[in-house]
This record gives sequence, structure tokens and C-alpha cells, in this order.
Amino acid sequence: MTGHVTNELGWMLDEVLKVPEARHAILLSADGMLRAHSKDIDRDEAERQAAALCGLQSISRSTAEFCAEETSPWQQTLIEFVDGYVFLVAAGSGAYLAVSAGQDVDMETVSYGMHKLVDRLGKELTSPPRLTSAAGTPDGTGTE
Repeated sequence: MTGHVTNELGWMLDEVLKVPEARHAILLSADGMLRAHSKDIDRDEAERQAAALCGLQSISRSTAEFCAEETSPWQQTLIEFVDGYVFLVAAGSGAYLAVSAGQDVDMETVSYGMHKLVDRLGKELTSPPRLTSAAGTPDGTGTE
């Protein structure tokens, strides 16, 4: 789907999944690019979810005025399904961390673990915006 993902941070995402009922974790950039994924989700599915979660974060962020009179920075989105949850948190400038979990998960423990991971990784999770050249591609060659 997209460029090469080395998944160097995948092992760190696996640590968040030590909570019973936690299923998958992905790290994505603000433009929907997959940065890393846990071992139990294949790369193609992780890329598909990264793109979808990027849109979800954008929609969540656009509703800030519904929460407060002034624009309030987005920090976290939680989606509940019959069979579980998806947690999406800010993970530095231009990066997001997402975890899926079953319906019986300890939500507080998952959220705490995600925030601890974000704190621990710090700059590792920061994803600066991609630079686009005059040719319209990130590398300036006109091809990807």
C-alpha cells in the first residue's frame, strides 16, 4: 500500500498488549502512514487501520468546540463496539497510538499503559510532517 515500514518500534507496542483482552496496537502518523505495529496484526491490515484512524482523529479534533467554548487540543478518542474498544491517543507531534481491545478489558489499565508508552518513547514517536517538493512527491523526483 505505502512505503517500506521497518517496524523497529513494534516490540514496544507489544508491551502495551500485556493487559488481558488487549489485541492489537499500531503507531501512525498524522497523514495516516503506518509507523509500527504489534506482532499479532499483519502489515496490510495495520496500514488499512492506520488510514482509517487518521480520519477518525481528524473528525474527533474537529468537534473540539462542542466540548469547550474555545478550541481545545485533541488528546484521546475512545470507540466502543459490542465486542470491544478502540483507543486512540496523541503520541507526540503528528503521531498517534491506537490499541484495540475486547469488551472485558480494563480500560483504565490500557489507557494508562498507552500514556506511559508515549511518555517513555518521547521523540521516537514524534512524526514530523512529510515535506513535499515542487514536483509533488516527498522526495522531489516526481515518482514515489
